[in-house]
Amino acid sequence: MRIRSKSEFDKENVFGQGQANTAFAQYFIGNSYLNPLTAPGSSAVSLANVTFEPGCRNNWHIHHAKTGGGQLLICTAGSGWYQEEGKAAVSLEPGTVITIPAEVKHWHGAKKDSWFSHIAVEVPGEETSNEWLEPVDEDAYNGLE
Repeated sequence: MRIRSKSEFDKENVFGQGQANTAFAQYFIGNSYLNPLTAPGSSAVSLANVTFEPGCRNNWHIHHAKTGGGQLLICTAGSGWYQEEGKAAVSLEPGTVITIPAEVKHWHGAKKDSWFSHIAVEVPGEETSNEWLEPVDEDAYNGLE
């Protein structure tokens, strides 16, 4: 469900926008916001609601792990995109769940005309790390419908 209006989006974004995602801003095109849903160390998994303004998306990246690892995206509001390297982009709508195994190059974010939120779940693993890569090609992103 594409939502252009910020006030309408705020009504749908039940997990809250949170604060500007300044710590990772260098890896995003546009503005994103982070609302941690679990306190660090309180659980084996880390949960955060990530909100993207229209057109915002993160760079290509890989979640590395010796064992386990990866990420789950639970889409909660608005409309977005997910894409793995070498595959077609997948439309993200509320209720969509994406499982991203470790070592898969991918990106995700809002559609160009909609706010978007997902809960990001960091899957526990051994020797986990994130590798941030190049931005998504502007022409390829703008060509997504």
